[in-house]
Amino acid sequence: MGTHSLGKPVRGPKRPRPRARKPSRRLIDYPRRGRHGLRRWLPSWRQWAGSLGLGVCGTGCLFAVVYVSVDIPDENAAARREANVYYWADGTQMVSTGEVNRQNIKLSEIPDAVENAVIAAENDTFYSDSGVSPKGLARAAVNMVRGQETQGGSTITQQYVKNTYLSQDQTVTRKVKEFVIALKVDQRKSKQEILQGYLNTSWFGRGAYGIEAAAHAYYGIPAKELDASQGAALAALLKGAEQYDPSASRANHRRSVARWKWILDRQVKAGLMKPGTRAKFTTYPEPHKESRATSLGGQTGYLVDVANKYVKQHTSLTDKDLALGGYKIHTTFDKDKVRRLKGSVERVLDRDIDPKERAADKGVQVGAASVRPSDGAIVALYGGGDATEHFTNNADTSGVPVGSAFKPFVLAAALEHGTGGPAGRGTPWQAVSADSFYDDSGRLLVSAVPAGGSGLPTAPDGEPAGREPDDGPDDTHPTLRQALAKGGNATYVRLGKGVGWDRVRRTAIASGLLEGSMARLEKTFPIGTSTPSAIRMAGAYGTFVNRGLQHDPYSVTKVVKDDVAVDGLARPGARRAFDPDVADQTADAMRGVGMASVERPVVAGRTGDQDRLRSAWFTATTKELSTAVTMFRTSPDEPQLLPMSGVGGAKSQHGNVFPVRIWRDYLKDSGDGESR
Repeated sequence: MGTHSLGKPVRGPKRPRPRARKPSRRLIDYPRRGRHGLRRWLPSWRQWAGSLGLGVCGTGCLFAVVYVSVDIPDENAAARREANVYYWADGTQMVSTGEVNRQNIKLSEIPDAVENAVIAAENDTFYSDSGVSPKGLARAAVNMVRGQETQGGSTITQQYVKNTYLSQDQTVTRKVKEFVIALKVDQRKSKQEILQGYLNTSWFGRGAYGIEAAAHAYYGIPAKELDASQGAALAALLKGAEQYDPSASRANHRRSVARWKWILDRQVKAGLMKPGTRAKFTTYPEPHKESRATSLGGQTGYLVDVANKYVKQHTSLTDKDLALGGYKIHTTFDKDKVRRLKGSVERVLDRDIDPKERAADKGVQVGAASVRPSDGAIVALYGGGDATEHFTNNADTSGVPVGSAFKPFVLAAALEHGTGGPAGRGTPWQAVSADSFYDDSGRLLVSAVPAGGSGLPTAPDGEPAGREPDDGPDDTHPTLRQALAKGGNATYVRLGKGVGWDRVRRTAIASGLLEGSMARLEKTFPIGTSTPSAIRMAGAYGTFVNRGLQHDPYSVTKVVKDDVAVDGLARPGARRAFDPDVADQTADAMRGVGMASVERPVVAGRTGDQDRLRSAWFTATTKELSTAVTMFRTSPDEPQLLPMSGVGGAKSQHGNVFPVRIWRDYLKDSGDGESR
């Protein structure tokens, strides 16, 4: 402090007092200052509004990012996969095959009543909503927090998206993707496209994906034939087939009936059904017992095998193509005839074959086939006991010697070409009739003079060939007709040599047998060392009653995928195998072979007691149906066929009575055995 000149102290300038500091502001005043107790911890209305706004903004931004980043993916593999469906000749479904039993159909093929039942049950606002259910997404989130499944109330569009584009995982991530994709799908596809996709991909139980497979699985009819009541019963399954398939348990049945009623009532409430129509449905439409048409057991596997072979031989389709599925294959197989042929085989085997009592009966196998002579359609076959256990198709196998059933081809060749000449190794040419026979010197003679002329076969120069004998044929000199009936091997060995083995071979192939099944051209060739299949034998015998016109056997009439027919399946045309008169004479000679107890006139050929081959055959044909039955024995330890001696007991000789019995049982009371 200084002093003034007067001696008074001098004071310096006043210093300002420091101001009190104001409390600093916080970005978020929480806990709230200046508040005490509970109010300190309660957010203000501004804080509430700000938090809500921030949350909405953040959620919106996040959704925008997700919406932009998630696009509609390609369909998943399961959604693209379909079954191949095989149909009987009458158009009904035989079987569907493949990993997924589904047949995609158009919405126009589904009755409106069925569509309405599904909409009422699953999403009655389907035609007006945006394709999503925010409540369902929220419910999924809550369930996840609780540790439960994320499954929520999805719309039809969301379920379609899940079935078609996503996995079945129950996660929030998948649920969010489902929500976003459903929004985009609803914008890019029509409601009709979405509903069609949903109905084709939904799970209905019993191995059935889609409404078409479900209609067959539960009611044995295509979807287009479902009525409103059946549609409501199927719609109930969408809630969970394991709980609503009425055949599974009584509880399931009660649940199914209750939901069926609820769906019908719901349709009335939603304006999808008139009350008067609802009043008509008072009885629950009981589905069939569970019997999946997806099994290849029994004869079905053999039928599918034959159909697939035919398709691959006559179209560009391969095994790989068929494995991808989606083909509708219409066959020639007659459901009733297949059933009857199977029953006939089983009855004869059960009655006459006893492998437990007779060692000779072990390993007995049967193959059979029926072909329509007028066009070659395969209408029935028996390939073995069960296609899932016995993998070789006995009706379509080439490995069983045909024996005396081959002789009609030798006779037809003789009638067509005569004997001798170049084919007969320089012997004089002779014309042949079914009543010709060999005398002791080996000359071919005729037994009688038919009415209307000399009746002797005519040589190329117009002169009669052969001569009328003084004495008619006898047991040691049978006519060709008699030798055919009695199994005269020696006669046909001689005849085959005289005609020429190559001519016989060409005649058999022209009749319909495959070149690859022909045996070596040697002495025994005319008596059946060749090994055609039952299908080919039935088809070739049909050539005789078809007056020499041959049709290749066929098993498929049409193959369709995505409503487009596959090319290459035109019905095989007829080819001239031999002259009509030759066919008529051969058929006449065969008529009644071994058939004394059968009233209907037939054309037949069978193995006889003189055959020592390891097989037994019977083939018979009328104008309506040609059927071949073969029996043989096999063993897993033996590469060759086992002997037939003693099969069925001593009286059966070589088992050759059983194919005849099977044929008789098969045609009994069927109306197919009558000749016209």
